[in-house]
This record gives sequence, structure tokens and C-alpha cells, in this order.
Amino acid sequence: MFSFHVMGGRDVRAAIEKSRPAIAACVREAYLAHHRGETVNPDSYFLRFPDKPNARIIALPALLRGDPPVAGLKWIASFPDNVERNIPRASAVLILNDFDTGYPFACLEAAQISAARTAASAALGAEALHGSRTAGRVAVIGAGVISRAILNFLAALDWTVDEVVVHDMVPAYAQNAADHAVTLGYAARTADSVQAAVDGADLVVLATTASKPYLLDPGLFGPGHTVLNISLRDLGTQIIAGAHNVLDDIEHCLKAGTSPDLAVREYGHRDFIDGTLAQVLLGEVVLPRDDKPRIFSPFGLGVLDLAVGRELYALGAANGSLLPVPDFFAEVDRW
Repeated sequence: MFSFHVMGGRDVRAAIEKSRPAIAACVREAYLAHHRGETVNPDSYFLRFPDKPNARIIALPALLRGDPPVAGLKWIASFPDNVERNIPRASAVLILNDFDTGYPFACLEAAQISAARTAASAALGAEALHGSRTAGRVAVIGAGVISRAILNFLAALDWTVDEVVVHDMVPAYAQNAADHAVTLGYAARTADSVQAAVDGADLVVLATTASKPYLLDPGLFGPGHTVLNISLRDLGTQIIAGAHNVLDDIEHCLKAGTSPDLAVREYGHRDFIDGTLAQVLLGEVVLPRDDKPRIFSPFGLGVLDLAVGRELYALGAANGSLLPVPDFFAEVDRW
């Protein structure tokens, strides 16, 4: 009852690499459980720093019911300046708590869990909004850990893609991402601008560290585009208002200066928001195919991290990769 285990990053990575389709399935089920009201997912809590305005550490507490139910907390730091030192922007841990006693029973390295659940969510949104697992061109804007993880999940889920085109402000990063796409079996190249990457694309992945909108041209995307707004703040309000918009959770996404949040504040209504991904998956929301671009903006729910963490914990227990910490709790009897 009072055991405590740690799962380090190498073992987390190995488990993810072997189980991406299973992770995508558990993320899908977590979205549906959230839609059914079988979760508790409070607002995320942001720790910000006056002397580091672009950095933050975020706490995402949540409860995911099921068998077994699990509560927990993801504590994730985002320090974009790390990228300049070739250090990943994000670092994180995930704490899992027993729902019967409240005692934590595991700590998992979670930057990779966060990337995996984000990528699984992106792949799920791509299929739901695009309508298939086939794309002529996938445009990737922002060549970092998250876009790499998304490409990994597309490949693991057997997406057929004719071409991957990558744009990044640092050409070397774009080339690294294109080279990685080639290892996944995709033809790939770089583009020197967002416009050049997006033109002719079926699927657009926005995975940058942008803190405010910079894509402002309302004509940038058309009816044939499915846009994964993973970084949440790239798109101007006119683009949002002129598209079909699907969010993972409407109230969660309409805060913190996300592009949908800014659009609602500017226009004073939510008429351009069609619904949630779960509603699309269930057929409760059906998007017209050929009138406007389709944008998926996932704010990121703590219950998704719990779903993936629970899956990886079970895998670690099965393969022996959990590291026990004996006597982690000093007292387990009141007297």
C-alpha cells in the first residue's frame, strides 16, 4: 500500500517507443472520459517570474476515474531560452497518487510523457478533422521536441504522407527535423518561409515557442487546410474567426492569451468555436468539409498526462523498469 517507485527518462522513453498506438488509444479514451464527466481537471496554475517573462512552471492537477482511478500532478517547466543552448525547452515530473489513501505511489520523468500525450492528441485531432490518415503534404512549423514527437506518432499510427516540409527560424533545426522525417520513411525537405511550407499542404503542424500571434494574414489558410494549433499562440484573431475551431476543452482553452482566447475577447462571442474534439469523435459535432479551414487547439489537460502515466506505470511494473524507493514514507502508522 505504501510503496513508492521512480521511473526515469530512459525507461519512460523506451516504453513510449514501444507503445505509441496504445498511448494514442488511452489519450482518446481520456478525452471521452472527460466528456462523460469522469474526470476532475481544475485550471492549470502558472508560476511566472518577473525577471524571466517568457518562462513559466505549470502545475496541472487532475483526477482520472477508471480501473484503477488515479489522481496526480504534472509539474512542467517551460524555459524557451533553453533552446539557444540546445537544451529542451520543457522539463517535468509526474506524480501519481493512490485514490483510496491519497498517498503518492510513483514519480515519473514527464517531459517525454507530456510530449507523447501532446503528440497523441495532435494525431487524434488530425485524423478527426482531416478525415483520414492520408495526407499529400504535412507542413511543420517549428522544429523541436514536440513536432518530432508528432511525426513519430503519425508514423506509428501508419499515416501515409507524400511529403513533409519543415520551416523553422533556425534553418539547421529545420534540416534536423526533415532528416528525422526521412528516418520515419517520409520524403522531406525544408522551406524558407511559413508560406512556402503551407502552400499545398493538407495538414499544418504549429509547434513553436511563440508567445503572441505572428501569423496574421487571414488568407494564409483555406478550406483544404487542417491546422494543429499545438503551440496555441501563433495564429491571429482573424484566422481563428474565419475557421472552424475545435478545442480539447473550451473553458480551459479560452484563457492565458491563446489565439482562441484573444479572438473571443476581440469579437465578443464564441460563434466560431464549433465544439470539442470529443464531440467530433462522437459525431455530436460534424464539420462542413469545404467551406473553411479546420483548426484544432488543444490547451492540454492534466487527465491526459495521468492517462499516459498510468499506462507507462503499468508497463514499467510489467517489465521491471520501476525503481523502488524503500521506506520513502517515514511513518505509515499513526501510533
